Amino acid sequence: MQLRCAASPKANKMQRLAPADASVLDDNWRRRRAPYVNATLIGSALMVFGIVGAQILSLGLTARPHLSLAVSEPVATSFSRPDIIDRNGRLLATDVEAPSLFADPAIVIDRDEVVEKLLTVLPDLNASELRAALSDKVRRFVWVRRGLSPAVAQRIHNLGLPGLAFRKELRRAYPGGALAGHVLGTVNVDNKGTSGIEKYIDDAIGVDPVNSATLSTQAPVRLSLDIGVQHALEDELDTAVRRYSSQGAAGLVLDIKTGEIVASASLPRIDPARAPNLSDSSTTDKISGGTYELGSVFKTLTVAMALDAGFAKPSSIYDVREPLVAGRHTIRDAHGIGRPLTMSEIFTHSSNVGAGMLALQAGPDRTRAFLKKLGLLDVMKTEAGAVPAPQLPSRWERAELITVSYGHGIAVAPLQFAAAAASILNGGVSVKPTLLKYQPGTNARASRLVTRETSAGVASMMRLNVMESDGTGKRADVPGFRVGGKTGTAELAEGGRYNKSAVLSSFLGAFPMDDPQYLTFILLFEPKGSEETNGQRTASTNAAPVTARVIGRIAGQLGVVPVSTVATQ
Repeated sequence: MQLRCAASPKANKMQRLAPADASVLDDNWRRRRAPYVNATLIGSALMVFGIVGAQILSLGLTARPHLSLAVSEPVATSFSRPDIIDRNGRLLATDVEAPSLFADPAIVIDRDEVVEKLLTVLPDLNASELRAALSDKVRRFVWVRRGLSPAVAQRIHNLGLPGLAFRKELRRAYPGGALAGHVLGTVNVDNKGTSGIEKYIDDAIGVDPVNSATLSTQAPVRLSLDIGVQHALEDELDTAVRRYSSQGAAGLVLDIKTGEIVASASLPRIDPARAPNLSDSSTTDKISGGTYELGSVFKTLTVAMALDAGFAKPSSIYDVREPLVAGRHTIRDAHGIGRPLTMSEIFTHSSNVGAGMLALQAGPDRTRAFLKKLGLLDVMKTEAGAVPAPQLPSRWERAELITVSYGHGIAVAPLQFAAAAASILNGGVSVKPTLLKYQPGTNARASRLVTRETSAGVASMMRLNVMESDGTGKRADVPGFRVGGKTGTAELAEGGRYNKSAVLSSFLGAFPMDDPQYLTFILLFEPKGSEETNGQRTASTNAAPVTARVIGRIAGQLGVVPVSTVATQ
């Protein structure tokens, strides 16, 4: 028998309403609880932010000397530089992108493996320094090698070493290689100028610090150099060093009117892309970086002084048959003619006795004043920096006057001497050498140094020295270009004494002498006698013919028209 409890109608009704009532109860409970939950969440968030903020404040107020930034890039120290171009707009120097290698010691897995494998690509790395740097896991950035070639960078990349990476930087590039290296100068690893025109750009124009390989927007720096003339000069100097077995050589081409240095070369060369070895004196710029006793080229100034002072004319006669005596010293002519000479002949025969007589006639005060007026007693500067100060006699008495008259006892930089000679030959006004392309009005303050008559007289004697069969400069002649010049052969001073086995031979040239436009100065250091020179090492047998070859190559490039061409037009 099954018993059932019959539900009342009211109970059945309540039973049907139970689910709905539960939902209502839940909503009510949630509404009552929500404020407490929200308050708890907000409180927790505020607590977390408070802790973080307190920690940041603590770090800011507490000295942390060993705190390092977890970054892989250093503060940039590189600089972008303007291009350098020659007088005709041809590129001499520019910035290019180059990969630089760095390491993050914190993620280098095996420092020894990194060092050993890098040495297979970069054998000149300092292994001990790099190993020590990679051992410091606090550091996050270590330079390994800056300014790599793309090919070398690819080889390093192929090693697959964790912790190594590359960064693009600006590096200086020189399309001409070592061409005009001494003039252009060098930059350091941060692309900042350290010498030559590169340093001038930093000092006078300015360079821009950059964080990446960002090229400069500055206008190119236009130099007075002509690449074609520069190449011809360097090429002929190379040939001369081989032909005459010289220890070195130097050459200059100067615009007599404007002072522009059209070409300047010194051998051995330096590569502007690589810092020179400062301990190697042979790589010093011999044109503007050293001083020398130049020998008989100085007679150009001596005859100019005599002409300008008015106490002598080209036809004035001097008895040079007897030597000059000054204390313990006796001055003779190496190849005496055996008769009195005119002043013009003193120049063309390069008579030391005759030059000494002219200087004695001028006297110490007038001689010093004339040399000072020409700028030879003071320090000279160009855009590439200061030229070494002249080495002058400690006193100006009889012996000093005689020796200075033919270029001994006084040492000057070849560039400084060339500027003085140019000031005489250009009509007699001062000219300041410049490595920048001439702008009209730059030489507006030029002062007159000698008269036009003196200038013309010196030019005439220089032309005779090349034209006449017994002139010391006859081997410098170039048909059609009216070359003039003066030889100089001087024993080199070493340790306060003259080395009779080592000479500096030089030739001061100019063309065209009817209206001089360009000056050349060729110097050969310690040339040797050869079969070609009949065993001689004098300037007439080596520096003079080098001058002829140089002028023959550059005259057309400079727009100088030979006489024969003019005559047929």
